[in-house]
Amino acid sequence: MFYQKKKKRVTIFTLQRKIAIFLACFLLSIAGIIYYINAQLTPMYLDYAEIQTNKIASMVISKAINSRIANALDVNEIIEEVPTDSTTMVTTRFNTEIINRILADTNSLVQSHLEQAEQGNLSSLPYLDDIEYDKQTMEDQGGIVFFVPMGQATNIPIIGNLGPKIPIRFHVIGNVQSNVTSKITKFGINNAYVEINIHIKVNVQIIVPLASKMSTVEQSIPVAMGIVQGQVPYIYTGGDGDSAPSIEVPIPLPEK
Repeated sequence: MFYQKKKKRVTIFTLQRKIAIFLACFLLSIAGIIYYINAQLTPMYLDYAEIQTNKIASMVISKAINSRIANALDVNEIIEEVPTDSTTMVTTRFNTEIINRILADTNSLVQSHLEQAEQGNLSSLPYLDDIEYDKQTMEDQGGIVFFVPMGQATNIPIIGNLGPKIPIRFHVIGNVQSNVTSKITKFGINNAYVEINIHIKVNVQIIVPLASKMSTVEQSIPVAMGIVQGQVPYIYTGGDGDSAPSIEVPIPLPEK
């Protein structure tokens, strides 16, 4: 009798140990499968998150600019003549005071809108049908947080908007960087089309489950544009070398 009870207890203990080992192996297998699937999908999450982050950040920047600046200036408003001793040549330059003021205002405005967006101010964020913002998390932890269905992030059309929603967070690293760029396109005789832009660069950190990535959002904002017309010279050459013919305009030279 004692031997049978002991054998029964050994059998139950062995069965329990086998069940425990099976459960442990099963749970480890499930964890391994989940980790493997997540590792395979993480690059897709990051690529999708970077696209959406660039879209949102660019629209926040545009919204900030549109709230203060309605239209670009005429380039002639920021060009001033430089006095010279010559009676036949006009020298011009950009009014750096106006440009620097616009640059400082734009930089401050974009920085302010991005900070408000990170604090959960939805009015500073663009409305997009396929993005759901997490206002509470933004208010508590900061950063811009939104959800996207796994089907969209993994580009699997068959599940579309179904599946678990993946949280994506990004926040600005450092201050907004900006500088002035210009583009001059010559045409006709002594004429040029001039564009003055502010190039904005924002560094952001994108965070998805178990991974993160640094990215840069860049956008150019027009400040001034227009046509600058210079004086028609008395002698015009095509500029293709010594053999290029010159054309003399029949206008009398100014008296000295």
